[in-house]
Order: sequence, then C-alpha cells, then structure tokens
Amino acid sequence: MKKVTSLLVVFLFLLSCSTVPITGRKRINLVSDAQILPASFAQYEGFLKENKLSSDIKNTRSIQDVGMKISRAVDRFMRANNMISEANNYRWEFNLIEDENVNAWCMPGGKVVFYTGILPICANTDGVAAVMGHEVAHAFAKHGQERMSQGYLQQAGGLAVAIGTANKNPQAREIWNTAFGLGSQLGMLAFSRTHETEADRLGLVFMIMAGYKPEEAVNVWIRMSQRASASEAPPEFLSTHPSNQTRIKNLKDYMPTAIAYAKKFNEQAAIQQEQQQQLKNQARQ
Repeated sequence: MKKVTSLLVVFLFLLSCSTVPITGRKRINLVSDAQILPASFAQYEGFLKENKLSSDIKNTRSIQDVGMKISRAVDRFMRANNMISEANNYRWEFNLIEDENVNAWCMPGGKVVFYTGILPICANTDGVAAVMGHEVAHAFAKHGQERMSQGYLQQAGGLAVAIGTANKNPQAREIWNTAFGLGSQLGMLAFSRTHETEADRLGLVFMIMAGYKPEEAVNVWIRMSQRASASEAPPEFLSTHPSNQTRIKNLKDYMPTAIAYAKKFNEQAAIQQEQQQQLKNQARQ
C-alpha cells in the first residue's frame, strides 16, 4: 500500500507538470480553471458586498485604468503565444476598497482588489502599476491553482508517512510525523516565496509591456522597507514572502532582462498588428 501511494503521488506530479511562460519555471497544477474559477468569482463578489468600496473617484479610476492597461498587455501576450482558451477564461475586474491595511491581491481569473492603505506605498501611477503587475502575475502564473495542488500533494505525503509507519512503535511514528510536518511546512513557505519572486519578475515584464516605468517597482519596495512595522518581519525562511531587501535586489538584477523581453514582445506585436491591418485594407479594396 505504501508503494502504491508513493507511485500515485509521483504519477500525479508528472501528469500535471507544465511550464510558466516567460520565467520557464516548472509547476504542478492538479486544479483546472473549470474547477476553481466559478468559486473564485463567487468569493470575489461576496467580498465586495461585505466590504466598503472607496468613494475616492480619482484613485478608483487610477486603479481601474492601470489594471486595464496591464491586463490588456497580458491578454495580448497570451493570445500571441497560443494561450487563447486561457485568455478567454479571465474576467478582469479592479476595485479599490476603503481599508487602511497595506495590501492588494488578485484571485484566480483576474479579480483584483487594492486597499486604500497601500496607496501611499504606491505613491504614483507607476507605483500602482508595479503592485498591479505583481498581483496580475499571480493569476497569470496560476499560483492559486498551484498552491491548492501542493496542498493535495502534501496531504498525500502525510498519508504515505502514516501508512509507512503504521507498524512502528508510537514514539517512532511521532518522530516521523513531526519531521514530516515541520519539513512540509517550511517547504510550503519556500514554495510561497518562489511564487512571490516569480510574480515580482512577471509583474515587471507586464508593467513595461503596458508602458510604465519599471524603476518604480524598486522604489515601491524601498518605501515598503521604510515602514515602521518592517523591522518586525520574521526571518525570511519563516516567512511566506522574501524580505524587502531580497526583493529590491532581485528586481534590480532582473530589470535588464525584463526590459529586453518586454521591448522585443512589443516590437513583434506592433509588426503583427501592422500586418493584420494591411490584410484588412487589402480585403476592403
């Protein structure tokens, strides 16, 4: 039974492996869009009913304008890279919530929320674009689906440990279960930090594609590190997010790659658009 369970876990892992576009990271996804998106959209709608939308028209419009520009850039990228069915599944929506928490998030399928508390950290339109690109990137890379999949595999791993230690004495079983619990928890934290780093990189590419200044992404995290509560953050290996300093360094290091990638894509997209327009003009003649 132990061997069967282990083989099943390996089989599911191999069956569900795919590659995140742009970064090239291998991911595992046991959850389809059809399974997660209806629940995601319903939860988002419920959240909006239970929370107060900001009455600040200027900032609300800024969030929505930036969101639409970046989501259009993502949509262009997906359609240009044969991800048409995935692109069609997104239902982009951007809302500003009256809440002093310094936070923003994006649910699977493109449902984004900014809290008013993060606006001073954003500071300007390019700062909003940096945060928006990061959140949109989570949905693009299907991090929500991947976290659910990782949870399923973690449960299967726990079952395998339980079955494998069934014939051992209680003390040995406790040691094995404790070791697995600690190891899997730290593994999940590292997994989450991987997602955050990937979203930072993808977000940088997307904000450049949409015409925003990527240098402001670094400034956002400099401002984040200057908050009074920043010194209270736990050690990085015990956190779901990389440290502010790690993020600043990673963004600076990746920026030349992001600029080159976005520039190349925008140039190719412009050529394709011009060719399509020429074909339309010829068809009218």
